Amino acid sequence: MKFFADTADIDDIRKLAAANLVDGVTTNPSLIKKAGRNFIETVTEIASVVKGPVSAEVVAADHEEMMREAEILRKIADNVAIKVPLTPAGLATCKKLSGEGTMVNVTLCFSANQALLAAKAGAAFISPFLGRLDDIGQDGIQLISDIRLIYDNYDFATEILAASVRHPVHVLEVAKIGADVMTAPPSVIWALFNHPLTDKGVESFLKDWQATGQTIA
Repeated sequence: MKFFADTADIDDIRKLAAANLVDGVTTNPSLIKKAGRNFIETVTEIASVVKGPVSAEVVAADHEEMMREAEILRKIADNVAIKVPLTPAGLATCKKLSGEGTMVNVTLCFSANQALLAAKAGAAFISPFLGRLDDIGQDGIQLISDIRLIYDNYDFATEILAASVRHPVHVLEVAKIGADVMTAPPSVIWALFNHPLTDKGVESFLKDWQATGQTIA
């Protein structure tokens, strides 16, 4: 399963890249606002740091304007994926762009039927928001499972990009189901290292090694 960082913070992305923990990046208007930087400049810098797909989202509501914005964004770098909402205009844009060889990430997916529509439109990625479903008392993990079943039934090439991943248990569950990608805040990715027995073991081994009085030289 590929790891995408859900952030527009270039410093966080560089740290993950240095540790070989990032295969791509997803951004959205809220993350750009949080970063407090120019959108185009931010995406350009991210695309130069990360070799994998970098999602840049259009903000228009109609197909024609989405295409105009997409033309600007896809010129930034070859690894930029255009992010569109799961609306009729968004899927029309997806169909057009994917037909021209541009990667498209269809976002704001909350049902398996919506994911089916995105796959038929040629999306490179579908982004089901499992955490937001959990927030309203629905089963986000089950949605990932349903999409996996449908995509496997019909051999769709669209990759399942599990989004709105909130904690390490989400990562584990979507990996077990077979999501192709998960995108999460850097803090969640780093948290995958955490286990009290690992910390205890490192502490114990270090204490015993120091007691030997030896050095490795």
